[in-house]
Amino acid sequence: MKEILQYLIKHGERLDTDIAEATGISLATVRLQLAELVAKCEVVACHSIRFKNDKKIEGTIYRVAGYTPPASPGRKSKTQLKLS
Repeated sequence: MKEILQYLIKHGERLDTDIAEATGISLATVRLQLAELVAKCEVVACHSIRFKNDKKIEGTIYRVAGYTPPASPGRKSKTQLKLS
């Protein structure tokens, strides 16, 4: 489970199939471990339907609960500068 959690922290929200492919863990095992993480409220799950080249792709997207990724480096927009 730690490997999946670290992957989600590093890469943000991902489909369960993408997680299985990237980590090298079988899809059934990934789904089982993600279900345990959801039960512990460490991960949030959302059912998703996407279309890629007119092909319907259904899956579940997972992301780490309560985690805000750090701001990306670079110039800030004028709106952000006015808020500061």
